[in-house]
Amino acid sequence: MTSPLLDAAPPGARPRRAVRPFRASVVPAAAGLVAAVAVTVALWAALRRFDGTLGITGTGLAVTRVGELAIALAALAVPAYAIGAVAATRRARRHLAAGDVPAARIAMEDVRARLWVVAGLGVMAAIVAFLAWFLSANDGRVRDVLFDWSKMWVGPSALARGFWLNVRLFLAAQAIVLVWALFVAIVRQLPGRSFGPARTLAIAYTDVFRGIPSIIVIYLVVLGFALAEVPPFASWDPDTQRFWLAVLALVLVYGAYVAEVYRAGLDSVHPSQTAAARSLGLSQWQTLRHVVVPQAVRRVLPPLLNDFVALQKDTALVSVVGLLDILNVANLQKNKYFDLSPVTGAALFFLVITIPFTRLVDHLIHRDQQRTRAG
Repeated sequence: MTSPLLDAAPPGARPRRAVRPFRASVVPAAAGLVAAVAVTVALWAALRRFDGTLGITGTGLAVTRVGELAIALAALAVPAYAIGAVAATRRARRHLAAGDVPAARIAMEDVRARLWVVAGLGVMAAIVAFLAWFLSANDGRVRDVLFDWSKMWVGPSALARGFWLNVRLFLAAQAIVLVWALFVAIVRQLPGRSFGPARTLAIAYTDVFRGIPSIIVIYLVVLGFALAEVPPFASWDPDTQRFWLAVLALVLVYGAYVAEVYRAGLDSVHPSQTAAARSLGLSQWQTLRHVVVPQAVRRVLPPLLNDFVALQKDTALVSVVGLLDILNVANLQKNKYFDLSPVTGAALFFLVITIPFTRLVDHLIHRDQQRTRAG
């Protein structure tokens, strides 16, 4: 017989909640199965509609239908995982009926994991279904206007020559930005009252060129400097003049952004590093060169590469000042054929560069995280 004093709760203590018994509900798995079947059927219907709007024959039709069949078969993974979730729920119920609660809990965790996979694959299938529906809209008119392969590559050599101009703009601007932005960031870090005016200029530069849209800077620099015959650009031939003025405009804009990235890296280096270097007899500049800057650059490498991906894309803005880059070439072909497929081809050229670049950024971020955890 228990004592009332032992059963009574301490003064001021909150009453305990009743523990709910563990249950293996089949409702989430059943709902996931219904949703998975619905998404799969919707995808098959969209693929059938897409196939009905195809206006091609021969090898092209055969290759397209093989792709459609592969997508339709891959979509079966969505209900397959949902069926696995239902089976895991039944397994959990059997364990629960046998009194093995830990095994039932493990089975229900498997249900949750499978349902998350169903959700992810279901979203992917829904996106593919939407794309198939979109490309077949208006009897395939959208596909003919935007993704006509014959018109997309009607002038691949011209597109390649235009893209080579974008690549040259990117390489020249990137090389200058790396040095110029680091100089601006270091100037902002200089200590003492004597460097106050220099720091103010650096702050004003970053504030101004981060606040003005890139296209306006390109207009003002490329067209304005040419009209004003600013030396030494005025003595060059028009194509060379516009090229280097476009590089200057991109450097002014991205120099401000990259300078802030550098500054974040410089601020992340602990002051004890500088103090230790100065105590060993290194000057201020030697400390920056051999101690602070190498650490800062290594830490900000991923965001630096992100900015350079954006710089590569923004080289297309020079088309507004008459440079014959890939966008202007695509526009000429668009006006010739009254079709936007060449512009889609230009977008694919950029993807060839930017996607590997972004994957490199992700790899560097992952490697830096591993190194940080190991340290």
